[in-house]
Amino acid sequence: MKISLALGPRRELSRQTAWGCLTANAALPGSGSLAAGRVCGYGQMALTLLGFLLTMGFGLPFMAWYVAHWQRLTGDQADPLDALGEMWIHVRWALLGIGIFILSWLWALMTSLAILHSAPRSTPGAPPRLH
Repeated sequence: MKISLALGPRRELSRQTAWGCLTANAALPGSGSLAAGRVCGYGQMALTLLGFLLTMGFGLPFMAWYVAHWQRLTGDQADPLDALGEMWIHVRWALLGIGIFILSWLWALMTSLAILHSAPRSTPGAPPRLH
């Protein structure tokens, strides 16, 4: 099986395919946009991967650091503001990664809604919907 990142031609999508693109973008931002033939999917996918790498690359060491320093940070003698300041130093890059991922997810959601809006309401030859 050959996998390609080449963008296919942009075509009119059925309503069902547009919903599939929305679902794919909800699971992995950028994938549904690429499936719909939208160039912005590359940017969404890049932001998604950057956010994921930052979150995992800095989040896992933060969790290990927090577990190692838990007693000192949460003890009776601990100053809450000092503890927060120290935690901020260790968690800020992981939070940036989470923020970047959320940004890519929102961008993909807006693109998905545009794809869904551009899809025709009914396909030719389909039976009418009963309400």
